[in-house]
Amino acid sequence: MTTAFEPVRVGRHTTRNRVVMSPMTRNRAYGGGGAPTPLMATYYAQRAGAGLIVTEGTQPSAEGQGYLNTPGLHTPEQIAGWRTVTDAVHAAGGLIFAQLMHTGRIGHPGNYYDQEAGLHPRGVSPVRAAGQITTAEGQRDFVEPRELTEDDLRRTIADFADAARNAVAAGFDGIELHGANGYLLHQFLASNTNTRTDGWGGDVAGRIRFVVEVVRATAEAIGADRVGLRISPSNPYNDIREDDHRAVYTALVAAIDPIGLAYLHVGEGPDTEFTPVLREKWSGTFVLNPFTPGGYTGPEALKLIETGATDLVAYGALALANPDLVERLRAGGPFNEPDYSKAYGGDESGYTDYPALPSA
Repeated sequence: MTTAFEPVRVGRHTTRNRVVMSPMTRNRAYGGGGAPTPLMATYYAQRAGAGLIVTEGTQPSAEGQGYLNTPGLHTPEQIAGWRTVTDAVHAAGGLIFAQLMHTGRIGHPGNYYDQEAGLHPRGVSPVRAAGQITTAEGQRDFVEPRELTEDDLRRTIADFADAARNAVAAGFDGIELHGANGYLLHQFLASNTNTRTDGWGGDVAGRIRFVVEVVRATAEAIGADRVGLRISPSNPYNDIREDDHRAVYTALVAAIDPIGLAYLHVGEGPDTEFTPVLREKWSGTFVLNPFTPGGYTGPEALKLIETGATDLVAYGALALANPDLVERLRAGGPFNEPDYSKAYGGDESGYTDYPALPSA
């Protein structure tokens, strides 16, 4: 029987265990222009006991930023800042992938670092998301995005490939493409956000096209065995509706499986019966963040590795609150409770001050 505390191959790497630290936005990239800080290096290094760390969503371009104080991977300063993070994680024996996240329509003009550039959220189609977003001036409605043109699409694909190269230059072991949770790649897949009729939308083949091309471009840039993809079928987050998600994701997996990615990361949605289908169709390493409505993933999820339902389990809240999560899982607890009032922005409080278990 395979357990969570055994190594597993993830692309060109072998993890120490099968516990993944999920990507979690923390809004603390205060280094100027989206550059990471030494405090961020401390935060990630504290959690280097995980088999794999996937960073918070990191924009591949200035235009891809949606939230306040999120980091990027498109300037020399950002690359240098991330190098301090990866060096700290590697010094602690960890493995770390950068999550590349273009937020698409989920953003606000007031949140960009360069307020003189006249940037505006870009989307698959000019369809405004319901809801609001936090800005420096408080809560504001989402705006209608400007539709990406053909040239914009080609440039955005190139931005992802360039950011993947920048991630390697910054010392990352690989990258994860964020195709979940209602951000740009997910917006191409979803029936309510993609209303295009130009070959990048319409039928299933059109709606998966952009994601497939981004996967191919980043794989060509740094090697497929250093690229992962995160998806979240049937997840309605950020005003997403997927009327035919089973057909879409079955086609997507079939299209990208031959590329030989490091892993597929499924952020499970309400259709939990579809997860085993994806597991069966995916020939590579499988990462699962289980569906836990009203709660968060706990130690019982490790049984999913033992039964073969997944190769690795991704933890969000428990990884946030427990820097020594693997040791706590091995011991069966106890676990620190996450303080969500300090999750987004701020200083070291609720970030790097969660206690570890006393040394034996």
